[in-house]
Amino acid sequence: MRSNRLTRTVRVLALCAAGLLAASGAALAQTSAPAASTAAVPDAPALYQQHCAACHAPQRTGAMGPALLPESLERVRPAEVLRVIGQGRTATQMPGFAGTLSAPEIQALAQWVRSPVQPAPTWGDDDIRASRVATPAPADEPAKPVWSADPMNLFLVVEGGDHHVSLLDGDKFEVITRFASRYALHGGPKFTPDGRYVFFGSRDGWITKYDLWRLRVVAEVRAGLNMRNVAVSGDGRWVMAANYLPRNAVLFDADLNLVRNYPATSLDGKQASRVSAVYDATPRRSFVVALKDVPELWEISYDPAAEPIHDGYVHDYRMGESIAKPGFQGVRRTPLEEPLDDFFFDQTYTYVLGATRPRQSAQAEGATAQVVNLNIRRKVADLPIAGMPHLGSGITFAWNGTTVLASPNLQGSAIDVVDMKSWKPVRTIATPGPGFFMRSHENTPFAWTDSMMSPAGKDTLTIIDKRTLEVVAKVREPGKTLAHIEFTKDGRYALASVWEMDGAVVVFDAQTFKEVKRLPMSKPVGKYNVWNKITRSEGTSH
Repeated sequence: MRSNRLTRTVRVLALCAAGLLAASGAALAQTSAPAASTAAVPDAPALYQQHCAACHAPQRTGAMGPALLPESLERVRPAEVLRVIGQGRTATQMPGFAGTLSAPEIQALAQWVRSPVQPAPTWGDDDIRASRVATPAPADEPAKPVWSADPMNLFLVVEGGDHHVSLLDGDKFEVITRFASRYALHGGPKFTPDGRYVFFGSRDGWITKYDLWRLRVVAEVRAGLNMRNVAVSGDGRWVMAANYLPRNAVLFDADLNLVRNYPATSLDGKQASRVSAVYDATPRRSFVVALKDVPELWEISYDPAAEPIHDGYVHDYRMGESIAKPGFQGVRRTPLEEPLDDFFFDQTYTYVLGATRPRQSAQAEGATAQVVNLNIRRKVADLPIAGMPHLGSGITFAWNGTTVLASPNLQGSAIDVVDMKSWKPVRTIATPGPGFFMRSHENTPFAWTDSMMSPAGKDTLTIIDKRTLEVVAKVREPGKTLAHIEFTKDGRYALASVWEMDGAVVVFDAQTFKEVKRLPMSKPVGKYNVWNKITRSEGTSH
């Protein structure tokens, strides 16, 4: 019964959230509203408490509806917030207020929810612990799937249109189940090494643990108020969250019990930072954490035998020249010249390749990314890539006796290919426009990339031969946004998203590039194959 209540709560939350942040097709001006008073200035805080606080919480931190904080709304256009407050959205719990509030009142509310909350909301250890809900499995329940499919060739499809997730059989290309998610999942789901459990992170800070075999939520916790992503350790024992608000990283055990809170501050404690991202480095038995506002890269080991940590430089640590900190679950800092926004590992997990933006230093002009060696704990190279490389979605592959990195670019109409031995560019491959995702698979000679950031090229996927670094084909979805490729376990098929409310997952033959099947979906923003993720395929993000 508790699991059913939790599922219903998640479903209502998703409906509320979808109503607030989805753009309505009708303009606010097309709906009649009571005449506004020309004398009184609308009291936005009072209006919020009267009409919004019950669903979105008094401090706008979110409850039944999503958080309404500047950090949560930074990707939402002001006009969209304005329209949704006025119009609401059909088939959700979000009503329209154009018949209740005047146009100036709606305008005041739309502006106010994008302003900082005063006093600033907090979310501490007690809040985290109090938010946790768990539903243990029955003691006599068999530990096997309730469905018949290859558990290693499953896909999770995150549908942003109505905040649901579809579990897809990667052999038959049929939906096994579809379930409601928290509002605005972000950063990609992360799997335990056996593929049974998956962890989702939401923008509002919720971590959801879902049992793919038994098809139910087993635990949830709110790690923060605005979260970037979550990572799961290679042994499946630990989960870490990266937060913008509060400014911290938070460690949990696999059952989502709080283990440790890491305030994201500089070594001297004088500067706090948002946490850009956290990723698992399985071969190193550690989490790697990027700070958005402080020039440091953190490595937090979950190896009980991790070496002690010596902050700063030591002539000879064996002589006891500094006081060591425990290596297990301790913060090992790498000082940088510029903060990293997002990053990518090489296949050995020795190097981190991270985007630097915005550029704060005039030196090394043109270097928008940097290479950091995690073993020697320092930057070893700049990557002079024009525009804004999206290294978090880059891929690596063998080429001409070396290994190269290929990265999409959020501002440039090109794929940049870099030699990972010399760290020098080897090719720039033109695309129809700026893109967000690039994917491949070790069993295919082709890499696929989108141009979804381009108004003119968003409907095109560009296919590149990894052997020649030449464009060999393009597939299109005219007038739509076509993005985010993911491959089946064997690399035989490539799945793409028609990134629209009335969208679809399109299955392509990875050799002929011909469409094989199409499954209707509600804005499928991402697809994630269990096998490719847990084996750290060279063609997918880690």
